[in-house]
Amino acid sequence: MNILIFGASGSGTTTLGNSIASQTDFMHLDVDNYYWKQTSPPFQEKIPLVQRNKNLKTDFKKHKKVIISGSMVSWGKEWKSAFDLAVFIRLDNSERMKRLKNREIERYGELLITDKKTQQNSKAFLEWANQYENPDFEGRSLKIHNNWMDVLDCSVLRINGDLELHKKTEIVLRGIENTNR
Repeated sequence: MNILIFGASGSGTTTLGNSIASQTDFMHLDVDNYYWKQTSPPFQEKIPLVQRNKNLKTDFKKHKKVIISGSMVSWGKEWKSAFDLAVFIRLDNSERMKRLKNREIERYGELLITDKKTQQNSKAFLEWANQYENPDFEGRSLKIHNNWMDVLDCSVLRINGDLELHKKTEIVLRGIENTNR
């Protein structure tokens, strides 16, 4: 069984994927680990699409039960039919942006004060992430995710990102149970 968990950046997809994996025998794969080269600081250099898909497919095929967290809308048509269940997390934009700002501080710390490039990259990222609910935005957006949910070849659970983690986990575990019937 294969599960996809996706939503806006900062909505909690990775956290939910980790929670489910810790309570089941699913392998959790986060698309950020395939999208970005390992750099210090992180998230500086993208891996080309062909290579990231090759790497992810290799790991995806190694396991019978996989949870992938992250948006895969632009990764290729083959991913539309790769899942048995998709979970979409929607979180209020102001709460999501608060989380992202805190995450940037935790991730980069002093560099946000002392390093011009880190400051610029963080500012650009936050501006990009804040466009999620803009219907005219061409990047990862609610509109694009809603359209993608319409073409996914599986059931889609929609979850309120404001719920406590254990409640979101319970909802997904029930969804897995119902999908397996």
